[in-house]
Amino acid sequence: QVQLVESGGGLVQAGGSLRLSCTASGIIFSINDMGWYRQAPGNQRELVASITRGGSANLADPVKGRFTISRDNAKNAVYLQMNSLKPEDTAVYYCNVQGLRTRAGAFSEVWGQGTLVTVSS
Repeated sequence: QVQLVESGGGLVQAGGSLRLSCTASGIIFSINDMGWYRQAPGNQRELVASITRGGSANLADPVKGRFTISRDNAKNAVYLQMNSLKPEDTAVYYCNVQGLRTRAGAFSEVWGQGTLVTVSS
């Protein structure tokens, strides 16, 4: 199975920035949509941002104007630049990819392991 490796989480003060990255392993033929979800303790997992294969990005209202999602199809990677972080951004952030075609087969959806982002006030 394809694996998604995430990195970039950590502890940051309010107003600071972090950059998350997610890279799909293996030989990837194509990926349709890529995105980032987050889940805080006691909360449901929510979509933060997504980006299509063609580069069309969509961001959830709470992060609009602060976060930027991007992808590098050649590297099979997706990134989330998080600026002006707020304590309410604290959560485990999960990479998600949909519509993968790989040497190992086709996959509808694959999740990353999650990376913790903690924003202190």
